[in-house]
Order: sequence, then C-alpha cells, then structure tokens
Amino acid sequence: MAHENCDHDHDGHDHDHEDSSGPLDYASPGKQLRLLVEESTIQIPGAPNALFARLIERMHYDAVYLSGAAFSASVFGLPDVGLFTLTELAQQTTLLTRTMTLPVIVDADTGFGGALNVERTIVELEAAGAAAIQLEDQVLPKRCGHLSGKTLVDTETMCAKIRAAVGARSDPETVIIARTDARGVTNIEDAIARARAYIAAGADWIFPEALATAEEFDLFAREIEVPLMANMTEFGKSPILTLDDLAGMGYSAVVYPVTLLRVAMKAAEAALAVIADEGSQASLLDIMQTREELYDLLDYQDFEERDRAHFGGQ
Repeated sequence: MAHENCDHDHDGHDHDHEDSSGPLDYASPGKQLRLLVEESTIQIPGAPNALFARLIERMHYDAVYLSGAAFSASVFGLPDVGLFTLTELAQQTTLLTRTMTLPVIVDADTGFGGALNVERTIVELEAAGAAAIQLEDQVLPKRCGHLSGKTLVDTETMCAKIRAAVGARSDPETVIIARTDARGVTNIEDAIARARAYIAAGADWIFPEALATAEEFDLFAREIEVPLMANMTEFGKSPILTLDDLAGMGYSAVVYPVTLLRVAMKAAEAALAVIADEGSQASLLDIMQTREELYDLLDYQDFEERDRAHFGGQ
C-alpha cells in the first residue's frame, strides 16, 4: 500500500511486487527499498513475528519494519531498554526475510556498542537479509523514543558510528538510517543540526524521532533533503498524521512499528475475558482467522504437495 509523494517524480504506475517485472525483481533488498521510495511514499507496518510479516506481504504493503520495541516486548516480554542481543536480533531478521520477499528495515537501536560494534552489527544484519539498518544517537542503555529521560551521545560519536556502518556494509545499496532523538532531549534545532551532520557522515536516510507537532514534521522535511522516515507510533509524543499529510511534506516512508502488536494484544485480552466469562470461545468464531485462512497464509498446500512428491507422488 503505497502513496504517491508529490515531491518526487512518478510515472503513476502501480508497483505491487506480484505484478512487477521491472528492476525490483533483480535488485538487492537495499536497492529494492531505494527504488520504492523513488516512486512513492510507502507505508511500512511493524511485524511482531514472521507470521505477521507474511500477512503484511499478502496485504500488498511494500516493506516490513522490525521494531526493537515490538521485538523486545513480543518475543522476550521485556521493555524497550536495549536488553536483547545482536545475535537475537539477527536471528529474528533472518526469520522475517526467509518467510517473505519484502525488504526489511531493522531497528538496531544504538548499534550494540561503539563504532567497532556497529561494524559487526552491520555485517550480521546485512547477512540476515536486512534492506536497511537503523541506528540511533542515544546512550546505551537506551529508552523508548517516546519516553522522557533519554540521554544522547555527542554528535561526533554518532557520526563515527555512521561512518563505521557505511564502511562495513558489503552492499553499497544497503540503506543506513540515522535516527536522532534530539527533539525529545534538547530541541528541534539540535535535531536538524544533528541530521545534517549524520548525512555528512554518510547516512542515507534520516529518522527524526518524537517530533511534537505537524509543524515540526513539516519544518524537518523542509530543512533535510535526503529521504526521511516518519514514525507514526501510537500513544507517544507525536501526533498521528495521515499518509497524505506526510507525503505532502515530502517524507519517503511512514512506519507503524507497534500497531499490529497493540491491536493483536487487545484482541487477545478481550478473547481471554470472553472465554472466562462465557465458558467457551463459541461467540468469538466469527472474528477469528479460520483454519483455512491460516493454512492459506502459510502456503500449507504447497508443503503437502512437496511432501507427496518426495515420496514419488503417493
């Protein structure tokens, strides 16, 4: 589900992956992502797990976001304070990239240490199939971008991490995204100044976190010329803006990092209450994904056919 960005050149053609026969078919994950945002402003839902990633692809979105907050919460039951390891994040990236074909943007938090740690972070996540790797300018241990109490590294330290990331990637098309949390710590002017420094250090895209008003989103877009990613997380410091709003400002990508997890958890909470109250799940059947729908999403029939073929078609 993509939307035209009036600040870019467009040919007006639909570019769903199932119908594409152009350069996207032959491009690396990073190149696919770069081509997509040249065509339009894209919406990128966060996938709490591989099954959600398959659903995102089935619903014809253009890319998937692997949120550190959603990963930490859904897999480990832990808050977003930098508690998972690089190995665990790389494994989750692999699970997503092996189950569907969309490019995956991976939230790598602070890069798991200093500049040399960032080098290994890029190597491991790129090997896991990441199209883009996002690094932020918080001090480890980090905090959720929409909470108070964050602390920033100095600009040069973040620039060193970006240079390390750029130097470590094996594919020059892999997108290095620099996120700045400065708006929630200092001010919007510092966030813009840091973004410019990060671009000079080699960042391909900029992710301004926790902007407070629509006017700030617009100001940031007018001041920064590289592709920008907007975070439309819920219940945070930023207003919820529409795709039309953000496309008109010039944003290239809009992420919804925890939306599906939040919706699924609220539905699960309601279902548990119904089962406890009514003694069965019978009244929930009409709002469930059916067995057939799940098997279709998992391509179960294909597994059955391959299994029979291995036994000579019996």
